[in-house]
Amino acid sequence: MTEILILFSIIEKELTMYGIQKAISDIYNAYTKPSFGALKPALRKLEKEGFIVSRRTMSDGGKQSGYYSITNEGKKELKKQLLDDITENPIQFFANARIKLSCASVLNKEEVSELFTKLKMKSLEHKFEAEKILNDEYTSLNFYQRVTLDNAVCEYQNFANLIENLEKEHAGNS
Repeated sequence: MTEILILFSIIEKELTMYGIQKAISDIYNAYTKPSFGALKPALRKLEKEGFIVSRRTMSDGGKQSGYYSITNEGKKELKKQLLDDITENPIQFFANARIKLSCASVLNKEEVSELFTKLKMKSLEHKFEAEKILNDEYTSLNFYQRVTLDNAVCEYQNFANLIENLEKEHAGNS
């Protein structure tokens, strides 16, 4: 997800690594907080693969600064990563889904519809799995496990409802 966040952050203007971290923090702090230690290798990887380019400049104080910008291949890669399969891991689902959803503005109408479908289907799959455990008469759950699973069912359904509302809004804007 760090790569998506980086590519999305520099889609409109070049930024330093600090600027990228600040842009990510300003928008995505509620779901993720990548450190410089996570950004630096991701930036190197993206540059090596040709998805971003860097430009080095010397500041007035004599410090070297690197500015990163996205390439046309990077824009294609951003779209590809947004539309890649959604994680099977329920723990990671909401953070990844929220990031993908909040970056959907770079997609065309058909791609947005595809993303909505994938997110809604995966949310409903996770909901079904939680319900299956709750309703399995052979699985003995304690009170806290039941409450937690019941909450997960509600969260997955609420997210699917959010996507359905976005689909209606998206269809209305066509």
